Amino acid sequence: MRPRSTSRRPVRLAVPSLAALCVVTLAACGAQVDSPGTSASGSAAAGCVDTSGDTVKIGFLSSLSGTMAISEQTVHDSLQLAASEINADGGVLGKQLEIVTEDGQSEPTIFAEKATKLITSDCVAAVFGGWTSASRKAMLPVFESNDSLLFYPVQYEGLESSPNIFYTGATTNQQIVPALDYLVEQGVESLFLVGSDYVFPRTANKIINAYADAHGIEVVGEEYAPLGHTDFSTITNKVRSADADAVFNTLNGDSNVAFFKEYTNAGITAEDMPVLSVSIAEEEIGGIGVENVVGQLTAWNYYETVESPENTAFVEAFKAEYGEDRPTSDPMEAAYTSLYLWRAMVEKAESFAVADVQAAADGVTFDAPEGTVVVDGDNHHISKTSLVGKIGDDGLIHTEWSSGEPIEPDPYLEGYDWADGLS
Repeated sequence: MRPRSTSRRPVRLAVPSLAALCVVTLAACGAQVDSPGTSASGSAAAGCVDTSGDTVKIGFLSSLSGTMAISEQTVHDSLQLAASEINADGGVLGKQLEIVTEDGQSEPTIFAEKATKLITSDCVAAVFGGWTSASRKAMLPVFESNDSLLFYPVQYEGLESSPNIFYTGATTNQQIVPALDYLVEQGVESLFLVGSDYVFPRTANKIINAYADAHGIEVVGEEYAPLGHTDFSTITNKVRSADADAVFNTLNGDSNVAFFKEYTNAGITAEDMPVLSVSIAEEEIGGIGVENVVGQLTAWNYYETVESPENTAFVEAFKAEYGEDRPTSDPMEAAYTSLYLWRAMVEKAESFAVADVQAAADGVTFDAPEGTVVVDGDNHHISKTSLVGKIGDDGLIHTEWSSGEPIEPDPYLEGYDWADGLS
């Protein structure tokens, strides 16, 4: 197993930091006071997290504005639901959760700035959120340099692990690789790749190309559009001309709305050339228009239609809080799960201190709406069952294929010969 550090550490951003100020005057950031919820090793005392009272602060950081708000608002809402449930159930180590919310504004640099504020000024015990890999890459050095914890809830391109990040969305071998296996089983021999122009799609498509080379699949085209791009006429014409067996879609945010509307306008149907998407969930379907995506495929680890007592309770609670017309989705479920996993780690450690939580993480489980998940203490990912679904005319996603059991996380694809050299 690889050491718990990033395989390619991103360049540190020039983000304003108040860390030095906190060290000099802890009172300005909320002085740490020793209590049963602090570490004897003093790791928590290195920061400004205050666990001396009846509450403890945590941070929620999502894009509540900008191109990613269509997706990230759902994460924020499910985190709020989890926090409310946990507080009603006695809190964490007997302390009520006090939420500090920040808007990442769909800009990676803003995510880094807000993460710094949450850690060094608001003095939160952990931060939950982020969506795009660009936002995560921007935040990663902030959490590592301040020795704080980020719980990241969205599927991503893999090839990364950090002692300061817990990844509760899927890594590549739990989503993209099973999706490709499914397409091969369906007889797909050619693919067209469409994605947003940033870290996740570029890296995911590098992996897809390596998989394709090893499995006799021809990649007949590869096109990228900036996040927030809304004119897909040129790309759609290229897709139609290439006449691939299927399209693998890694577009993010509201670009999916424009892409699928143009796809429909061009007269291409799911029967003609199906699109398999890895960033469209139930919440986005309404914005895209059900008529534009009926019959199209998605790959995730959770759908609202999953049948289990845990999911029934989750769906009912979410709709009771936010309205019957609000669907649940994979990223919001992974975010909801992340807060419960943090609670379980803290209570296993009997401490809010980062070092103690990290040491306690391995083997922590939660009976999540998606099924039972287990934390891997070495790479900070969790086991997840892989699902391929089809979008129905009811606006929900229905499982077409399942891995049947949770897949252990392999973020560096060490178990795949064809992936040698990718990391």
